[in-house]
Amino acid sequence: MKAIHVKLAIAIVLDLADFFIGRIPGWGTAFDFVLALVGFAMFGWKGFAQLWEVVDFTDQIDGFVPTLTLIALAELREERKAAGKSAAKSGGKRK
Repeated sequence: MKAIHVKLAIAIVLDLADFFIGRIPGWGTAFDFVLALVGFAMFGWKGFAQLWEVVDFTDQIDGFVPTLTLIALAELREERKAAGKSAAKSGGKRK
């Protein structure tokens, strides 16, 4: 299993946790900050996109947007695109 697939699985689990933890008053915003740090650790600067969820201080809307999962899917797409370009350069041989 590739590292990006592990990151995607972790992102899905964390977004599901955010969906449920966000319903607890006060915990949702704190958890969003933690998720931003985790996102940075996993995806670099792109992970800080998770901070947009802090804007919703009610924590009722942001739980329905799986931000980390979307970032992971974008990373997976970029990786596949890069693999396709490198395969085209090497004559179509993909691993």
